Amino acid sequence: MDWIVSISILFLSTLIMMLLFKMGNPWKKSSKDFPPGPRPLPVVGNLHIMDLKKPYQTMLEYGPVFQIQLGLQKIVVLTGFDTIKEALVNKADVFAERAPVPIFEEFSNGFGVAFSHGDNWRVMRRFMLTTLRDYGMGKRSMESRIAEECSFLVKEFESYKGELVFLLEFKNLSVLCYLEGVEVPA
Repeated sequence: MDWIVSISILFLSTLIMMLLFKMGNPWKKSSKDFPPGPRPLPVVGNLHIMDLKKPYQTMLEYGPVFQIQLGLQKIVVLTGFDTIKEALVNKADVFAERAPVPIFEEFSNGFGVAFSHGDNWRVMRRFMLTTLRDYGMGKRSMESRIAEECSFLVKEFESYKGELVFLLEFKNLSVLCYLEGVEVPA
């Protein structure tokens, strides 16, 4: 019976060692693909050393681009106007990616504008901006048309004179009228 316990312990310890070897050393410096940053703890990351009253201290120690780890998520932090401008303007295609959020991935399958990422996000964003530009986004006429539709909506609400109003009947009316260029009489 003792040999079964010994073999079980040996098997379990071998399995644990293989798992640790596969995971790598959690205390080693970050990989060459990431900028330098403080060493994280295995599960907590860098939460234990974050000083929210003096976040600039990390920048002074590691420079304008550094890495922190919040829990299991690695994050690259950019500080300073020149660094952020370089990343978001001059190298926008490199920094345009979003991190996937697992809960939203489950519900949306990576589609949609708000929580998609990768090539799908780029396509959806381009489609949305093109469509909105076609309907007047960024033009001065859009503001006056929205104000006009709002005034029609307010007049319609005032016509109820204190009675209950079922708002779902009106939520899309002004948007649809604006998009189609149709003015619906009250």
